[in-house]
Amino acid sequence: MNKFLLYFQLFHNMGIKYFLFRIQYEIRRKGGMLKRAYPISWEDKEYLSLADWRKHAKPFFFSSRKSVKLTHTDSRVLSEKVNRMKRGEYCFFSAVWYNLGTDYDWLTNPDTNYKYNANVHWTTVEDIVPEAGDIKYVWEKSRFSFLYDIIRYDQKSGENHASFVFSQIEDWIHKNPLNCGPNYKCSQEISLRVLNWLFALYYYKDSVELTEDVFRLIIQSVYWQMKHVRANINFSRIAVRNNHAITETLALYLIGLLFPQFPESGEWKKKGKKWFEQEIKYQVAEDGTYLQFSMNYHRVVVQLLTWAITLADRNGERFCDEVYKRAYQSVNFLYQCQDDLTGWLPNYGSNDGALFFKLNDCDYRDYHPQLDALHYLLTSEHLYDRQYEDREWYLCEWKANRQMYPPIKKQFGCISFDKGGYYCIREKDTFSFIRCGRYKDRPAHADNLHLDIWYQGENYLFDGGSYKYNTTEKLLRYFMGTESHNTIMLEGHDQMLKGSRFIWYNWSQAEWSSLKETEDAYIFEGKVSCFTYLNKGMKHYRKIVKWKNTCKWEIEDCIDGKPQNMNMCQLWHTNKDNLSLESNGETVDTEQLCSNYYGQTTKCRQIEFQTKNSSIKTILQFI
Repeated sequence: MNKFLLYFQLFHNMGIKYFLFRIQYEIRRKGGMLKRAYPISWEDKEYLSLADWRKHAKPFFFSSRKSVKLTHTDSRVLSEKVNRMKRGEYCFFSAVWYNLGTDYDWLTNPDTNYKYNANVHWTTVEDIVPEAGDIKYVWEKSRFSFLYDIIRYDQKSGENHASFVFSQIEDWIHKNPLNCGPNYKCSQEISLRVLNWLFALYYYKDSVELTEDVFRLIIQSVYWQMKHVRANINFSRIAVRNNHAITETLALYLIGLLFPQFPESGEWKKKGKKWFEQEIKYQVAEDGTYLQFSMNYHRVVVQLLTWAITLADRNGERFCDEVYKRAYQSVNFLYQCQDDLTGWLPNYGSNDGALFFKLNDCDYRDYHPQLDALHYLLTSEHLYDRQYEDREWYLCEWKANRQMYPPIKKQFGCISFDKGGYYCIREKDTFSFIRCGRYKDRPAHADNLHLDIWYQGENYLFDGGSYKYNTTEKLLRYFMGTESHNTIMLEGHDQMLKGSRFIWYNWSQAEWSSLKETEDAYIFEGKVSCFTYLNKGMKHYRKIVKWKNTCKWEIEDCIDGKPQNMNMCQLWHTNKDNLSLESNGETVDTEQLCSNYYGQTTKCRQIEFQTKNSSIKTILQFI
């Protein structure tokens, strides 16, 4: 396709504000102006003393470790994790353990052994370097999410690992010069690190290991890291505008709220709150669906909303009404898409292993704890039959003087989220999840009209996942492209034209959709524009009939405008043998990959039905 047309399309998709910002940002970065705005050393100054902070600390989730009462925490599981960390082993993306050693440099990617330079300014660090591998492997430990298992173990066992925790924080500060190296590259990573440090500071507030010198060092680092976030906030608010912006604006608000002694705290708090409210209203739709079309990134927002609302309540603050409404609708959307038995949701959309504040022992794919905490915060009612540990940390001293929402109930039959473009059919034993949406912001995966099917807690037909954001071109095309989804391809062509990194051209857009119930069945119908780089008028129509009270689905796909002699391919991904798929297309059964956890793959079956006709029909049953 003509490069000029692609650039014009990119300009049209992203908007003039984005382009003007990126142009001036790159000029400033390459010209050294951006570098000069971020100093590489800080002024040694006391913003508040440890004694004053202990006496006048702003309310946090808990006033001390004595106020937290854990009921279901297994200290044996946590003991093993803590012992491994003390030996230098750390769990990455809730999936695999790496031995980093007890004197880790915070710069080496354990997946490739590539070591970044800690002495180069962050503006010159490239986050996509083939030999370096995925930079997320460097960022993972530097988020300090591992602290939660240590804190949880101390709370349950009565032990005190404050010395180990503070030594890790001090070590990071000494080995990561201000505004240098890979760990200052991303403001969201900085924000998360600061929030996780705060959790540890408040928990170990009265520990003798928290000395004046340790406190002073940490507070100075927090201050200068947040100055970085504030200075670079427009990058996330304009150039990125996703969960990064929500994280960073919330961090500005919370640091401004909890540490009014910082010179800029008033501005951070005021603008952080204003921007956070704007981002929630922009990114979370009225029906609770999320701008990034990702279940896991939506859970990230749920966690951030839990921090925001709880700490605002604890400090007598309040957000605009829309924040609470969108939070409530977010819980509802994710809950309606959740499998009752496992707590898992469809592995839909980008999934980079993010779970910022893990305060439980549940599997990474289990959304019970996070939805339980935010639901209780908004309703004062239980969402599930049991209470999860997250609530025992966040809400141990919580009370709110605001209106509560009614408790959310599970819906059955037809469930539609028209704003986001999601359609669900729930029966006692089966759950069908269908995507048919429009994009106002850039899509991540080429997956319109994808179908997920669940039966008695097992995901029979699933989304392939994400794997990694920096890997081989072949794997990127598979996981981000159409092939790893249960929808239609035209030979080797994705629904949209792939650009560089996270860019897609010729966005697939839903034109219409409907979900209705008849006496015998539930019927979904939808039409999307797709493959328009092959034929501008190409449309994909899909009809799904789910017969009531039986494990039987009928799926019909039609392509309008398909080039002659080009194979139409209907794709299905499963790891089950008790599936019957009968189709009028030619069957190709191959081995492929799926990824439930970031950086990890397992094998699965890819069943493909091919035809040179413009339509294909398949009947799916369990045997």
